[in-house]
Amino acid sequence: MSSDHTSDNPEPESDDLLPEYHFDYTKAKPNRFAPQTVRVVKLDTDVSAVFTNAEQVNSVLRALISTMPPVKPAA
Repeated sequence: MSSDHTSDNPEPESDDLLPEYHFDYTKAKPNRFAPQTVRVVKLDTDVSAVFTNAEQVNSVLRALISTMPPVKPAA
């Protein structure tokens, strides 16, 4: 049997990665290429079965919002 790593030998290869790193995020900047206004909302299966695209969901939510009383900003 050879000493090469195969699927029979699950031993991971040695690398230079340490088990733990401490990153300093104080100088981090937002990703200027990432959309800043997109929010993802997960719909339950029964709800997503009714709506086939984002335009339909947004249309219904806008209609619902128009019937709601105005939201007061938090102070």
